[in-house]
Amino acid sequence: MSGVTTIDLYEVTMAMSYLREGMTGPATFSLFVRDLPPERGFLVAAGLESALDYLGDFHVSPEDVAAFAAALHRPQKDLEPLLGLAFTGQVRAVPEGRIVLAGEPLLEVTAPLPQAQLAETYVLNQLSHQTAIASKAARCVLAAAGHPVVDFSLRRSHGPQAGFQAARLGAMAGFAGTSNVAAATALGIPAVGTMAHSYVEAFATEEEAFHAFARCHPGLVTLLVDTYDTEEGVRVAARVLRDLDRGPGSAIRLDSGDLGALAARARSLLDDAGLPDVRIVASGGLDEYAVDDLVRSGAPIDTYAVGTRVGVSSDAPYLDSAYKMVEYDGRPVMKLSSAKVTAPGPKQVFRRTAYADVIRLADEPSPGDGGPMLEPVMRGGQRTGSRPTLAECRERLAADLAGLPPAARRTRAPVAPRATTSERLGTLSRDVRRRIDERTSAPPVPARSEHAASGLHRSGTR
Repeated sequence: MSGVTTIDLYEVTMAMSYLREGMTGPATFSLFVRDLPPERGFLVAAGLESALDYLGDFHVSPEDVAAFAAALHRPQKDLEPLLGLAFTGQVRAVPEGRIVLAGEPLLEVTAPLPQAQLAETYVLNQLSHQTAIASKAARCVLAAAGHPVVDFSLRRSHGPQAGFQAARLGAMAGFAGTSNVAAATALGIPAVGTMAHSYVEAFATEEEAFHAFARCHPGLVTLLVDTYDTEEGVRVAARVLRDLDRGPGSAIRLDSGDLGALAARARSLLDDAGLPDVRIVASGGLDEYAVDDLVRSGAPIDTYAVGTRVGVSSDAPYLDSAYKMVEYDGRPVMKLSSAKVTAPGPKQVFRRTAYADVIRLADEPSPGDGGPMLEPVMRGGQRTGSRPTLAECRERLAADLAGLPPAARRTRAPVAPRATTSERLGTLSRDVRRRIDERTSAPPVPARSEHAASGLHRSGTR
């Protein structure tokens, strides 16, 4: 059984029906986020690479057919039309690391209808989750105002894969390292880590613990000082570091309490001990809001370690994302459900100065003062180019953040830019809506005659 079975069952039931009805014409599906979560001024496109890996490997095997048949309580022969189905379509997408706004397509898939439908679950899962995490990580980097940020999220992330993705997305956003050894090794990013409170508790005294740790780890060390009394822990750490001549470049870590006040007191104690080069690392429930408060308060913290709240994007753990059909067999379609109306037709987004983006139909020319966001990334079921490096994604994001309006960069009460739509797209939307209204308001006709007519039913709704 392959990754093909990581799918919502209704994708399979629809694909079976499409094949039975001979509906294998080209369909375009658009993936976008309807509205940004509260307290978000932007999103960072992410998850594309793992989605492309999935599509490139997509092939329905006999074991997959057996799994689908079991799930549907149907004989395997009923599912055999799916056997051997592979993804042969094309994908246009916003590259990872680019900033996107509400309503802008992150990705568009064009493929024979059954293939495009079967792609929905996994592609939507990957882009939705990773875009949420990447956006949270980017906000942490902005809040830190130049101070290093590191990822400590693995232990409470939603599974090892999510933890790996959080480490990668943090690095893409500009994090200085991760505690996740597997991610650090695979991605070539620094692995960072200190010690736990249990380590200190295992020794009779803090001083014994710190000496033992330093003996085991020559070079720079970071000592956790808040197991018992934080101020005393700082004094003990200062004494050990000074006695061992291990001060410059080493650090202490604060993990609880009033981090701003404790950092100020720790800085004073370290300076008085002749250790001005010993850094202060802060951790313990931090996210961009806490980091922003500490930076604005002038807390003498050198490095911020963010964990759970960033790894699960705790304040915005999901996106109002959708993967909707916008064209089938050359016919533009749209959804008219209340509060979930979609715009018809394949699209392109043009990024203009100050993020005055415009969404146009894919075959419209450039407005003249903006560059296209969606790029061809897959054709004939194969990637059109090489996989971008993590450094390239990081550079894209840094460049986009630099041009983002200050109001959108704010940690609290950001104001997100809004994309506009072209006149042609607006006209097409009105025309398709009118045709749908005309069809749905007409007297009912036999199903077979309806199918034989022009087919202006509510394709793409669910």
